[in-house]
Amino acid sequence: MCYYSIQSKDALSLAKRFKAKINTSEPIQSNEFIGFTFPKTPIITNKLPEQIQAYQWGLIPNWAKDKSIQAYTLNAKIETLTEKPSFKNNIENRCLVIVDGFKEWQWLDSKGKKKQPFKITLPNEELFAFAGLYSTWTDTTVANELMSTIHNSKKRMPVILTPQNEQLWLQGHSLSAFENCNIDLEASPIL
Repeated sequence: MCYYSIQSKDALSLAKRFKAKINTSEPIQSNEFIGFTFPKTPIITNKLPEQIQAYQWGLIPNWAKDKSIQAYTLNAKIETLTEKPSFKNNIENRCLVIVDGFKEWQWLDSKGKKKQPFKITLPNEELFAFAGLYSTWTDTTVANELMSTIHNSKKRMPVILTPQNEQLWLQGHSLSAFENCNIDLEASPIL
């Protein structure tokens, strides 16, 4: 998932779109989430697919001695999930990270000193879900054509799930089925 995500819809909209009940003492509010601050974000886990909960961003593997590892587990590459110690023991703990947009920066020079921020959304800023993992101590994939031109330094993007494949992700289908993100996105420069 991206370091900067947006969830601007109210709790009722989330519950209706994902056919789930809000089950959290944390209020579901419009917010821009910055991963480096480890915010509570709305998710749906494969263990409780009928509930929207608030989980802290940044996976903490059960073997971690302290929370400092969170700074290194904000994103994961879907192709290497089964190899990386921080993620490989959690690939069965899948979740939907609920958003309606995210931000990425396009490098305007080769060193990244000049950057243009973009807001990435589905058409009409509809709600969608990132493929995520969770731990009880959330993936990137190769960028598609649009994201390759914007996030052009690393050419990566979140694994964005369609309504049709959200349940497949939660049910544990093969990771390889989610490696190619073929979804229509819209990008608008942030001024």
